[in-house]
Amino acid sequence: MAELKRSLGFWGATGIGIGAIVGTGIFVLIGVASGIAGPAVILSFIIAGFVALLTGLSTAELSSFIHESGGSYIYTTKAFGAFPGFVVGWMKSFDYIVGASAVSVGFAAYFAYFAGIPATTGTLVIVATIWPLVLMLLNIKGIQEASWTNNLLVALKILALLVFIVVGASALFASGNYANYHPFLPTGFSGVMSGAAIIFFAFIGFNTIAVMAEEITDPEKNVPRAILFAFAICTLIYIGVSVVAVGIVNWVSLGASSAPLEFALKTVTDNTFILEFVAISALFATTSVIMASIMGGSRALFAMARQGVLPGVLSAISRQSVPLFTVILCGITISGIVLLTGGNLDWLASIFNFGTLLTFFFINLSLLRLRKTMPDARRSFKVPLYPYTPVFAMISCIVLAFYLNANAVMMACVFLAVGIVVYYLNKKRKHV
Repeated sequence: MAELKRSLGFWGATGIGIGAIVGTGIFVLIGVASGIAGPAVILSFIIAGFVALLTGLSTAELSSFIHESGGSYIYTTKAFGAFPGFVVGWMKSFDYIVGASAVSVGFAAYFAYFAGIPATTGTLVIVATIWPLVLMLLNIKGIQEASWTNNLLVALKILALLVFIVVGASALFASGNYANYHPFLPTGFSGVMSGAAIIFFAFIGFNTIAVMAEEITDPEKNVPRAILFAFAICTLIYIGVSVVAVGIVNWVSLGASSAPLEFALKTVTDNTFILEFVAISALFATTSVIMASIMGGSRALFAMARQGVLPGVLSAISRQSVPLFTVILCGITISGIVLLTGGNLDWLASIFNFGTLLTFFFINLSLLRLRKTMPDARRSFKVPLYPYTPVFAMISCIVLAFYLNANAVMMACVFLAVGIVVYYLNKKRKHV
């Protein structure tokens, strides 16, 4: 069986987690969610973060004793068998691809803003189509090269978000004007939940660490620690950014901007260096998420091919210890989805979130199952308040799913149906 090389330590794994989490969700979708929830988008962030954390805890426990590449696919397969595992793995791969397509659109919006060119739909689609192909080529070079590039981008974008919080909060306190927080719930609690369903997109990248467990050294310790550490850092920064953003600018205006953080910052400072740095960091942030998505999506497909539920050719590893064909497949498909959807960010985020909520549901269900079927497995981390934590996580996933775009959910179900056809055709081919 083909195996990937363990070459990432704790900080490399954490960097990939933060790289996958911080991106379009905070740099672009904070505007979309603010337009839905108003100043109460702060609550949307807290709710979405709490729901994601519950599954993060379950993932941390599962990854402490299951160290193969594949994450949720491997967990579900061990708990319930090949077909349920395939469904979860297929939707997880779909998530990475659709998520990266959405992030590519976010990259294109900030690129147009920074380059000073009109942000027309055509321009955004062209840029968002080309960039994933460039990053696909970098992934092909090897995990070490991709990881170092990702870590640099992570450091720059975290610094930029901290600059946003400090500059914005200083201006807010200095003015003493907190009028933008009122009314706090202009669209009611349903607006808060709809905002949470959209902004949930901003929290889910931690699962990429588990998907890449086979390439991480001392995975029983490093994977769960990296998951929780990356999640904690990102959540604190997200809440800080949301509190500042809706405080310094009106929520309606924030919701109408394609580059909301840059727009908000312009209302409190005319410092060109700060404004340019935040704009550039949005490019860094979205780039690192696309890179991490290609890493995660390719490994999920690789894991399924290695288990025989997808064609075996997809399990081939290059001389650089990279699953070559799945990396290429992910890069091309990401660009193709941008073209097919015309770069519709709201739809892409909703499609992505449906697949993620389905995946998260099965991660928690797998934990409940494996606690019974593998009780003696050596776990370096255990979920607190078991079994209430995974049960509440599953309920939360179901509740959030009701607030997603209905048409987007239908599209995700169509993709799921395609996956089932692929599964049975591959199964039939193997028995011919």
